[in-house]
Amino acid sequence: MQKIATRIFIYASVAFGIVGMALVLVTPSSGEDSDLKIVLVRLLFGTVVVILPSFALAIAGKYLDGKS
Repeated sequence: MQKIATRIFIYASVAFGIVGMALVLVTPSSGEDSDLKIVLVRLLFGTVVVILPSFALAIAGKYLDGKS
């Protein structure tokens, strides 16, 4: 379980970085909200929702020594 949670954490962190960079590069300086920006922000929040529980599971698994 810990290995699965750690892999999910790593993949979600990479996705977070990619989506975050895309958001920074795509966002116009005028501050207008485009459809692409809205989609990227939703993806960014979605990766955060995946990162936090998987991180918690990885840490919990480490401290519980895999006992469930």
